[in-house]
Amino acid sequence: MKKVLFLLGELNDDDIDWLLQTGTRQEIAAGTVLIKEGKPIDALYILLTGTFTVSIAELEHREIARLSSGEVVGEMSFLDNRLPSATVQAIEDSLVLSIPRRELAKKLQLDIGFAYGFYRALATILSNRLRRIVNQLGDVKAQALTEVGVDDAVMESTANINLATTRFDWILRRLIDG
Repeated sequence: MKKVLFLLGELNDDDIDWLLQTGTRQEIAAGTVLIKEGKPIDALYILLTGTFTVSIAELEHREIARLSSGEVVGEMSFLDNRLPSATVQAIEDSLVLSIPRRELAKKLQLDIGFAYGFYRALATILSNRLRRIVNQLGDVKAQALTEVGVDDAVMESTANINLATTRFDWILRRLIDG
C-alpha cells in the first residue's frame, strides 16, 4: 500500500499545494544514496517513481526492504530528530519530492490543521510498520491481526482513500509532466 496515501488523505488541497510549492522535484540516478545511515538529512522525501533499497550496516549492508512509488522516507529522523538508522539507495533512475526539514517544521508549528493531519498520517504509517515487524518476529497475536488485513483494513476504512489516490496521481502528473 502506498504510504503517501495516508498522508494525502489527511491533508486538504491547500496543504497539498504547500507541499508542491515548498518541495523540490529531484531526479535521483540509479546507485545514488538518498539517505545514508548515521548521516544527518535535511528533508523528508516522497518517492514518486523508481525503486530504492533499504540496508543497515549492522547486517553487513544487506537489503532489508525495497521501497517504491508512494513511500514516505526520512519520517523517523524528522519525528525524533535523530540520525537515520538505515541507508536508502536508488536501484533505478527515480524521482522524489524533497520537502525541506526547516520549512516543514515551520509549517507544523504555524498550521494546526496541517500538523494534525501530518502527525496522524505518520503515526498510522509507523503503527502499521511496527505491526508488520512484530508479525515477522513471530508474535501470534500480531500475526492473527495481520492475517485479517489490519494494514489494508485501516486504509480501506479511511473515508479519504479515493481522494488521496487522486491527489497522488495529480502530484505525479504535475511533477513528472511539467
